[in-house]
Order: sequence, then C-alpha cells, then structure tokens
Amino acid sequence: MDIRSHNRAAWNRNVETRNPWTLPVGTDVIERARRGQFEPLLTPTKPVPMEWFPTLAGTPTLCLASGGGQQGPVLAAAGAVVTVFDNSPSQLSQDRLVAEREGLAIATVEGDMADLSVFADGTFGLIVHPCSNCFVPDIRPVWRECFRVLRAGGVLLAGFTNPVRYLFDDERTQNGSLEARHAIPYSDLTDLSEADRRRLVLDKMQPLEFGHTLADQIGGQLDAGFLLNGFFEDGYPESAGDPISRFMKTFLATRAVKS
Repeated sequence: MDIRSHNRAAWNRNVETRNPWTLPVGTDVIERARRGQFEPLLTPTKPVPMEWFPTLAGTPTLCLASGGGQQGPVLAAAGAVVTVFDNSPSQLSQDRLVAEREGLAIATVEGDMADLSVFADGTFGLIVHPCSNCFVPDIRPVWRECFRVLRAGGVLLAGFTNPVRYLFDDERTQNGSLEARHAIPYSDLTDLSEADRRRLVLDKMQPLEFGHTLADQIGGQLDAGFLLNGFFEDGYPESAGDPISRFMKTFLATRAVKS
C-alpha cells in the first residue's frame, strides 16, 4: 500500500482529534523563547539539554518531520531561521498558525523525510528531528539525507523509539500484559495479520508504524558519516499508565555532528 499517503491522511486526522504532538505552543512559550528560555522536546518528557544547541541566531534550521506548531515556532522565536518539513499538510498548518499569530518567519515544506532533494547540499546548520521516523519503513536514507543537507560542523538532534516497544502485543500491553510477540525490526505491514491491521490501524485512521533496529537508528547515523557526542533516554510520564515504562525508558535521543 502507499505508506506515505496513508500516514499523511492519518496525521491530518490526528490534528483533528488533537493528538498531543499536533497542539501548537502558546504565546507564553514563544515569549520565553524570545528571551532565550526554551525547552523543545525530541522525546515525550525530557527537554533537550541547552548545551546540545549551536548558536541559534541566524542559523538555518530544519525541523524534520516535525510539524505541529511546537519545535519550529519555538526555535524561530529563539532566533533560528526555520524551515519545517513534514508529510502532513495539517501539521504544517499548525506551524503557520503560530507563525502568523506571533509574527514569526517560518517556511513550511511538505514532503517525505527520506527525500530532501528540494534542499541543496549544506543548506542547514541544525536539524531537529523528533520521534517520527517510526512512520517510515527505511530510516537509513533519512540519515544520509540529513548528512547531505547539513553544512560542515552542523548538528543533528534526533529522537526515536527504542525498538523494544514493538516486541509486545499492543492490545495486551494496554491491559498490563507484556507478552513478547514480534521480532525486530517490526512492521505493521508484515507483523500484523490483515484483519488486525485493518482493525487496529486502518479503520482507526492511525499511522502505520515500523520498529527499527538500533543498528539502523544509531549505526545508521554513524554510517552516514556523523559523529555522535550526546545521548539520553526518556520515557512516558507515570500519569500515562504505560506498562513498559514501569521497567525501562523506551525513547532515545542523540546529538550528532557532521565533521
């Protein structure tokens, strides 16, 4: 099936249903960012360390698969020259909403995160890529494109899902039963039966997901040419009631530099 088209429609639907990652930041957040006080998220709860950011003033910055009116407007208010690139027109509209409301200059571009051919080599000094590569089947092209469009010394800040989350039967996990069922790498297209895929994903207009190996997440960045010099783990808050989070943090973030 056409994964990109389905996921575009699913994320457009998520904007309508107010998924937390589609809710634009408020004016108070933008005002703090203008004063240099900002805490963008790559993962569910832990802010990116301030020392991970390069100097933002005038830095061409790509918010990759990062629509929703969150990271892009905050970084623009902090002085970056921001382009938000996302597969969902509705997600991009959230960035334009904040930009118009707050008088920010933000460019928005619709496209596939694995194909950044619209941008020339060395266009950006910073890429901010929150947990979204679970929605594409192959992430190594994403890392290669990030490396290409960054200039020398440019920084890639990326969040992604620990593939351990995809080991378990999702419905049983929600009921507190952690039953290992799937191998990694995981794919909604091959690891769910047609009936389950229809019932759990397609009928609910949820995006198709893919659980990538750490060899592709971390090794893929290294193989693309990046030097990794920052790392942290994060998890869902206790209030989320996520059974897996009782045992381990299941989201990762990395800082990588194009040397």
